[in-house]
Amino acid sequence: MHNSPIRRHIGQVFIPVRDMERSARWYGKLLGFDPGVPSHGGTILDVPTEEGPGLVLDANRPDFTADGPPRFFFWTDDIAATAEHLQRLEARITSPVEDIGSVVFIQFEDPDGNALMVCQRANS
Repeated sequence: MHNSPIRRHIGQVFIPVRDMERSARWYGKLLGFDPGVPSHGGTILDVPTEEGPGLVLDANRPDFTADGPPRFFFWTDDIAATAEHLQRLEARITSPVEDIGSVVFIQFEDPDGNALMVCQRANS
């Protein structure tokens, strides 16, 4: 085993967005927070998180492509309520609620097409 100066600790997750104002409102509704005012000339919004790495909406490169699978997931204690919440937000749901044994999850997209996921532990 080799030593590395890089810690195995995620500091921040960046979600690329094209329209900060629209995305801030959408994520505020999705996660239940007041988005406040973005920093860095309106291109960065720190999303308040409960624990774990920080989450940032980043509008610095609006020409990104939103392809590929979800890069992370949010936890929930109620996947059924989560699915209903996503429907009320008119999120584009890309998978039904799926049970893979250890977790139950649902996948969806934000207004920019970023793939997102919410998981519930199987024993919750």
